[in-house]
Amino acid sequence: MVPLLLVTVVAVRHHGVLADGFSRLRAAEWPWLLAAAGATCLTWVAAAFTRQGAVVERLPRRRLLAAQFAAGAANHLLPTGLGASAVNLRFMTVCGIPLARSSAALALYLLAESVTRLALLAGLLLAFPGALRLGPLLPHDAMGPLLYAAGAVVVAAAAVLAGVRRLRRAVASFLRTALGELRSVHARPSRALALWGGALAFPALQAAGLALVGRALELPVPAVHTAVAYLAATVAVALVPTPGGVGSVEAALVLALVAAGGPAAVATAVVVAYRVITVWLPLLPGALTLGALVRMKVI
Repeated sequence: MVPLLLVTVVAVRHHGVLADGFSRLRAAEWPWLLAAAGATCLTWVAAAFTRQGAVVERLPRRRLLAAQFAAGAANHLLPTGLGASAVNLRFMTVCGIPLARSSAALALYLLAESVTRLALLAGLLLAFPGALRLGPLLPHDAMGPLLYAAGAVVVAAAAVLAGVRRLRRAVASFLRTALGELRSVHARPSRALALWGGALAFPALQAAGLALVGRALELPVPAVHTAVAYLAATVAVALVPTPGGVGSVEAALVLALVAAGGPAAVATAVVVAYRVITVWLPLLPGALTLGALVRMKVI
């Protein structure tokens, strides 16, 4: 019942976004919206492939796919991906994988997803250098403070590791386990293909979903430019600790679509409709699936 209660709270807090999104959907071209919904469903399949590729043991396929659907709902109720990580960590431990190796597999999944997302964004920017115009959105003197802040975080983390011996040992032990898991997975071509192929397909399908919604609402931005805008926006908000990125993702996507050349009003409509399809429509069935998997002791 807790996931259902949280869904209700989140829906009440964002009822204006929901109402606006559903009103936008009524005026859209439905074939393109159905294609966007199909791309959203395929993201759960891609996530299941990536999770399987991160471990050597064979995981039960149907339960793995159901866990990804439930993890999506949990991810929108807890900050910064903690919900999906907790669901998948519990799922792997229930499947008999030790906690240390499950944690290493989770880290490997996050690494693969981050690397492929950044690589896909870099590749598209190299192929289409004019896809995103950040000049009007990013102040000229903003890059320096951002780099200094990132450097300060790295230095602070290194200082903490150097000063706390117990933490240093725990990190070293985790890294050894993670490297061992990395070697074991890449010793099996099928696992490596599932890991990196699923990690690449996941952001590609998400970007395709936004492009399809843009086509449904007649956004005057090429599909590739829309994909670049999506990838850039999601990379930018990756560290914002909001549940499911609600609020921060919408703002970043609107700014990115405007930077790609879209009118602000149409870009807002596209983003709201896209978030209804990818977040709000699956949220209640995902929460029900999460509760069922907990009761069945799958997680």
